[in-house]
Amino acid sequence: MTTAPSTTTDEAPPPATPAPQKNSWAPLRPLVLRLHFYAGVLVAPFLLVAAVTGLLYAASFQAEKIVYDRELTVPVGERKLPIGEQVAAARKAHPEGTVTAVRPSPEDDATTRVLVSGVPGVDEDHTLAVFVDPYTAKVRGALEQYGATGALPLRTWIDEFHRDLHLGEPGRLYSELAASWLSVITAGGLVLWFSRRRALRTVRGTKGRRRTLGLHGGVGVWAAAGFFFLSATGLTWSAHAGASIDELRTSLGQATPSVSAAAGGEHAGHGSAAGQAGDAAHGVGLDKVLAAARAEGLGDPVEIVPPADANSAYVVKQVQRSWPEKQDSVAIDPGSGEVTDVLRFADYPVLAKLTRWGIDLHTGSLFGLANQIALMLLALCLILLIVWGYRMWWQRGRATAFGRPIPRGAWQQVPPQILVPLLAVTAVLGYFLPLFGIPLAAFLAVDILLGEIAHRRGRRSYGPGTPAQ
Repeated sequence: MTTAPSTTTDEAPPPATPAPQKNSWAPLRPLVLRLHFYAGVLVAPFLLVAAVTGLLYAASFQAEKIVYDRELTVPVGERKLPIGEQVAAARKAHPEGTVTAVRPSPEDDATTRVLVSGVPGVDEDHTLAVFVDPYTAKVRGALEQYGATGALPLRTWIDEFHRDLHLGEPGRLYSELAASWLSVITAGGLVLWFSRRRALRTVRGTKGRRRTLGLHGGVGVWAAAGFFFLSATGLTWSAHAGASIDELRTSLGQATPSVSAAAGGEHAGHGSAAGQAGDAAHGVGLDKVLAAARAEGLGDPVEIVPPADANSAYVVKQVQRSWPEKQDSVAIDPGSGEVTDVLRFADYPVLAKLTRWGIDLHTGSLFGLANQIALMLLALCLILLIVWGYRMWWQRGRATAFGRPIPRGAWQQVPPQILVPLLAVTAVLGYFLPLFGIPLAAFLAVDILLGEIAHRRGRRSYGPGTPAQ
């Protein structure tokens, strides 16, 4: 519709002030609005579970220290006993299974962990951690342990609930779906928030749905960077997207390296001579192996992995996940006690380092308590945003969002120069993030079907030849 010039004056009305930014944004906004609203409504339950379990996981680090204080700490003595004696005491108390690793006491008041696999009643993905007093060789208890961070039963239970709802591999789909959509919903919310009038960015003096919108948008803006980070790092070890990321890193020569555990030299193949610690000690024994690793600069905390067979070497690796990371590792010939290979964390490829830091920051290990508090705050923000989002939906009715109806066919109004690159980026993301691409395709198919049904009903209502309004 156009407005004719005024007939009361010879002068035409002044031209409107150009607003290219507004005009270029106008066709795209309904599309982002529709995606953000409906994706938020449908994915929010998965995000809510991930946020609640993530908050619990971040708190579990400190809870673990309290719950398992007897197993983790000991009174400080005068002199720590040889590692071999400590492992022998653990094997006497728990002769079942095979010792797969030993973590010597990293601090004066900390116990030594002897990790045993193949123990009846222990999950095959877990090990039995036997805790030994390094000063007296007294066994203080035994608990199941999971993962490289040494998670004990409390943290393991919460970790598995956060990762797969205790449903195994099928359950991992929920967390990958949440991680895949979190950044998309966050990006849409940012675009919508900064496109609104300045008056809508304050909640002071407002009430009802308008106030809820202000709280939802304001908190979302402040927490957005954290949400992007959680989404990206969460995908790095997901089932499907994680595999794609690993393949990409490998193709770029950025895979995480590992020290060579092949024994070498004239003593190779003679490393199976048992020492005083049973199946944990071979050849020169655990204490000389640890001394050789110390000589290479591997400070606490470390983990000693016995040779897998007669042709393998000991592997000693640092396991500190807090800043600064200690991830150096060495291989030591069990027959001669000589170092056969050294791998420094400083020599890791860039993407391997970033992946390590990202995962440790995501899990709350990198900066200790401060890291864990920050994660709990992010989880709390996400919970509040979901609650406020559903409240807005309730306040305005299920057919609307942000106070306006959400039109179908919004993508048809987007200019080709914007729509084509947008579709290309979406297709690439959908390929690498299948739990983003598949739900999006399903949503579009259902939306088109519902739109067609509504269109046909409208035509029947108006009668043949009468256009729907």
